[in-house]
Amino acid sequence: MILCSQQTYGRSSTNRLPQAHEHGVEGARALLESFYYAFNHRDMEVFGKVWAEHEFIQLNNPLGGILRGYEAIAALYQQIFTGPTQVWVELADIVEFQTDAMVVFAGRETGEFTLKTKSLVVAIRTSRIVQWFGQEIGWRQVHHHGSIDDPQLLDEYQRAVRGG
Repeated sequence: MILCSQQTYGRSSTNRLPQAHEHGVEGARALLESFYYAFNHRDMEVFGKVWAEHEFIQLNNPLGGILRGYEAIAALYQQIFTGPTQVWVELADIVEFQTDAMVVFAGRETGEFTLKTKSLVVAIRTSRIVQWFGQEIGWRQVHHHGSIDDPQLLDEYQRAVRGG
């Protein structure tokens, strides 16, 4: 099934990990909301329960390039969460591609990146894939892809993060 959602996930998201053990799209949405809670609140404990633990889970984004495996992904986010940058994002304009065992959430993240006195508006095309691992584990994220459309914004963002 394919659905267009009016829902947004961002700074007001809550930790809904207990509901991520419910089979069905509502459980998948609970996991997605928990990711945005973890990201916007810099919560590595919740973050660690959002991602699947498998060597082939993957993150493709403007900062990390292509990372595989939970340890590499967690290391990047740990740097973001504990570093001097302040970042918040909100996912909206979402299309959901649903099966019983997997949901793809594709939309746009907008937000703000701040480092010292420099602030940048963030605009990222985003997809997140979550998979059902059974009642005991529930839904977990297995893939994330983010791309910045504007080449100048991408350059500014990468230079700001790398301190250049």
